[in-house]
Amino acid sequence: MNIYKYFTHPEQLDGYENRIRIPSIAFDAVEAGELTRKQAEPYIMKDPKTAYRYAVDVLKRRWPEAEPYIMKDPKWAYRYVNDVLKRRWPEAEPYIMKDPQWAYVYARGVLKHRWPEAEPYIMKDPRLACLYAVSVLKHRWPEAEPYIMKDPWWAYWYARNALQCRWPEAEPYIMKHPWSAFQYARDVLKSRWPEAEPYIIKDPEWWGRYKQTFNL
Repeated sequence: MNIYKYFTHPEQLDGYENRIRIPSIAFDAVEAGELTRKQAEPYIMKDPKTAYRYAVDVLKRRWPEAEPYIMKDPKWAYRYVNDVLKRRWPEAEPYIMKDPQWAYVYARGVLKHRWPEAEPYIMKDPRLACLYAVSVLKHRWPEAEPYIMKDPWWAYWYARNALQCRWPEAEPYIMKHPWSAFQYARDVLKSRWPEAEPYIIKDPEWWGRYKQTFNL
């Protein structure tokens, strides 16, 4: 953020003389015509977000010199792939794979197939493990199930969308969460779930919906 532009006399502030060393300020200075690209780029490239913006908005092409910095931030590495390279970026993958969210998005949107090296990271996030199973693997993912089953909502979602059947191993977790238990009974079991009723009854809203659904 360029704080100096909010002051009438920014030159009186500490650090003003060295302000262009801040990547976002160097970027703004190029856009304002205060610095040449050659002057600003050594500073811009050191911040992944700013380097990405510069490649997209100013250069409008790949920026090889900045890539060693961009690749180390999974979010901006993915966006650089998506908006600039438009192809797989093997050099960045060791960084991307360690962030479950961006590893999942990269596998789905760039690789368009499973990514075994990233799976140990993705599987530990129940939400992303479910999405990966359904949209990338397109089948159940046994290795991730011990993580998924402990999150009641995503355990229900996985049973409905990946398994498409009852999931007994996850039921002790699902039943203790009234919202998930109700939806599991309605969408997966398609019948009353007596074992879960002592938990569902504790939430008036979901107990009301449960009784209405099953005509109690």
